[in-house]
Amino acid sequence: MRGVGSRDPVLPGSAIGVLGSGQLGRMFAIAARRMGYRVHTLSPDEDTPTGQVADVEINAPYEDLDAVRKFASEVSVVTFEFENVPAATAAAAAECAPVRPSGHILHTTQHRLREKNFLSRAGLPVTPFRRVESIAGLEQAARELGLPAILKSADFGYDGKGQFRITNESEFEAAWQTVGGREAVLEAFINFECEISVVSARGMQGEFVHYGATENRHRNGILDISIAPARVESAVVREAVEIARSVLEKLDVVGVLCVEFFVCKDGRLLINELAPRPHNSGHFTFDANLTSQFEQQLRAACLLPLGDVTQFRPAAMANLLGDLWADGEPDWAAGVSVADVKLHLYGKLTPRPGRKMGHLTALSGTAEQALADANRARCMLSRIAS
Repeated sequence: MRGVGSRDPVLPGSAIGVLGSGQLGRMFAIAARRMGYRVHTLSPDEDTPTGQVADVEINAPYEDLDAVRKFASEVSVVTFEFENVPAATAAAAAECAPVRPSGHILHTTQHRLREKNFLSRAGLPVTPFRRVESIAGLEQAARELGLPAILKSADFGYDGKGQFRITNESEFEAAWQTVGGREAVLEAFINFECEISVVSARGMQGEFVHYGATENRHRNGILDISIAPARVESAVVREAVEIARSVLEKLDVVGVLCVEFFVCKDGRLLINELAPRPHNSGHFTFDANLTSQFEQQLRAACLLPLGDVTQFRPAAMANLLGDLWADGEPDWAAGVSVADVKLHLYGKLTPRPGRKMGHLTALSGTAEQALADANRARCMLSRIAS
């Protein structure tokens, strides 16, 4: 076991612990094993996307802190692949091994109200918001912010879950029920031009690298398409990167973090959300960049030099949701027949509507052509299209 405050690099051959076991952990594990590391993963589930490629898969509830401590004592450093791991779990792991990014970052970013209060206090541009604890509080917040507005649960929300767009006062009750009748955040509705994200990494000594701005399109609250580089003004990209740098510095991140932005019609940037780990919108880096976001997470967690982020060609990423299986197994041969398209499947056993089962990455000479190729390949997967 390494000392929890150790600043010595964690070298290849060591074991890396991952809290969480989804597709982000899977791609992290692939990057880590390629560099000669062993990977241990802990989650409540079995035969998981991460577990299928890890060296060791531990099945235990995150709340089983004794199991978490044992898990952490058998690895050299611990990281996490999604932010809904309880902060107490990260704290227990930190008793036995370094945790990077640290548990305080997890604590801040896994709760929308804490996250937005942090951003506001730090002077960073954030969507206007109000805390909501009751129907009466929701009514007051709506009077202050105006309608339409978005009510979001304060915790455990992702891919559009726990959210309700309120357009008139008659929807207050339905919105409150959608977020489970518990602490929530009401956000002003932003009539934005587009959404972008910046995935970046920071090392122990403050080193900073980024993957530029990625343009994102959502469908039903779930990321559908990402285009890199984003088709926005260069001044917008520069500002987004500098804001992202400020976020990582103010949080003292050692690891990867994604900042999601609204680009307003007047060119202003407003932070929508933070994700303290590799992000769906950065999946293209696995194929398009010299160092992927997953290898970058590994390097930062292990205190190795951050990698070169050079992007070889413009890219577009298209998510593959469980809906694609509605009429049977997708036509994989047709989909991968499109030149310069890469298929990534996550090893999930049961497709469900809205569930992320994989993605396609297209590389081309222009962002527009990459987008067209990714969309065409995804359409060819569908039995309906064929």
